[in-house]
Amino acid sequence: MLPQENVCMYSNSKIRKNHLLIIVVLSSLLLSSTLLINDGRHGVTNFAYGQTSTTQQINSSHTNSNLVNLQDIPLKKVRVGDIDIAYKMFGKGDPIVLFNGASDGLGAWDPALLTVISTNHSVIAFDQRGIGNSTVGSQPYTHQQLANDTAGLLNALNISKTDVAGLSLGSYLAQQFTIMHPDKVNSLTLVGSSCGGKDHTPKPAEFIRLQSEIVNKSLNNIPLSTDELRELIAASLGPGWVKLHPESVDLPANITSLQQLKPGLPPEIADSQNKVGKYWEDNPQWSSTCDELAKLGKATLVITGTDDIKYQPYVNSLKIAEKIPGAWLVQMKNAGHAVMDQYPEEVGSILNTFLSTIK
Repeated sequence: MLPQENVCMYSNSKIRKNHLLIIVVLSSLLLSSTLLINDGRHGVTNFAYGQTSTTQQINSSHTNSNLVNLQDIPLKKVRVGDIDIAYKMFGKGDPIVLFNGASDGLGAWDPALLTVISTNHSVIAFDQRGIGNSTVGSQPYTHQQLANDTAGLLNALNISKTDVAGLSLGSYLAQQFTIMHPDKVNSLTLVGSSCGGKDHTPKPAEFIRLQSEIVNKSLNNIPLSTDELRELIAASLGPGWVKLHPESVDLPANITSLQQLKPGLPPEIADSQNKVGKYWEDNPQWSSTCDELAKLGKATLVITGTDDIKYQPYVNSLKIAEKIPGAWLVQMKNAGHAVMDQYPEEVGSILNTFLSTIK
């Protein structure tokens, strides 16, 4: 959990004073260093901001000998429609299904995060269609199809209702899954997200070009430069983190492809996922998902890094929290799009706190 001295409370309808003066600038949603506790009674958006010591963040996942080790958990597969889906299920308690970010398989989740949330939840981590040990099948690669794949997985596991959490592209799929299968969703957690369409604030144009160039080079087996890969990593971590940990963008000279960074990612699937993400973000012909999610009334937690300015501009998370009544918003200082890897225990604790209040 975040240190008590960095915790205070705020909601749109009232301010609870805990020997602290909170200055709130609603026009720009700037808040002091706070962590939200939602009372859940007023149907309003709550805002939060969290930070812990840098030393604890870096070392916490390396000092715990009892971390979840996914290698020790048997990999299972089930047939869903035209594909075999690979998954691992572990922990105890109510189920929570995790939607991976683009290019990542189930093994990408930080062990410290998994350890925290599996203490009181049965975690379902799986490889999306065409990633890792899941087959690609013959159906068109769309966010609707990927959402239906997940529904099929839950049906195969005899899980009627679950909490849902998604990162980046996975957060888009989590939203689509919730809209298409609302009866299966208890709560929704969105990390580094956007509700897309007309409500989406785009990435910087130069970063969009970089991503497209990297995918195109991967498709054509053209080596990537160290600078391109470093820029990709730096954008994920954010400038605050890189300033504190410049070594985090160092790469061996022999790393020249996206596949070396992301094993189990076929170039064709990277291209398909990139197109799914671009459709979600750049298609002005649909009204975005925020309005539909607002109507469903699902308990929603939104998490973003304040330095996520290239991968997924953090203002998109603020928009989601503004539009969904009662949504929780947590902003993490010195964190980028990779906030779940940068602060795994903290994110896990926030998620557990959120889930414990909605049961």
